[in-house]
Amino acid sequence: MAVNFFTSDPQALLDNFNKRIDQEDPKGKITTWVRDADGDYTHVASDWGGKAWFRPKIISGALVFNILGRKKFFMPSVVYGYYHGHLTETFLNHFDTMFTSSSSTALATKDDTLGGSEAQQVE
Repeated sequence: MAVNFFTSDPQALLDNFNKRIDQEDPKGKITTWVRDADGDYTHVASDWGGKAWFRPKIISGALVFNILGRKKFFMPSVVYGYYHGHLTETFLNHFDTMFTSSSSTALATKDDTLGGSEAQQVE
């Protein structure tokens, strides 16, 4: 469940994402994502904030965001679908000239964490 943004300069793409989150000027500011002390991102919508996080990773030719679930709850598909869709939307709205394409994996990769193994589901 990773989101990949294919680009010749993945570090610049990540730096610009952070800059737009942190900037004071409301024009062009990204207000739908926040970064925590670990450098991970969560959505701020009241119904969705803190249900998952994205951890960025730079690889050759791509900026990858791996999803991280909450420790005590297994992440249902509606949560990772929401997070993947909204991150892609944010990058299309703000950085469409900085990457050539994006993709989302349907299933977890080795770097994704879906949360706890308890049977309890979070809607």
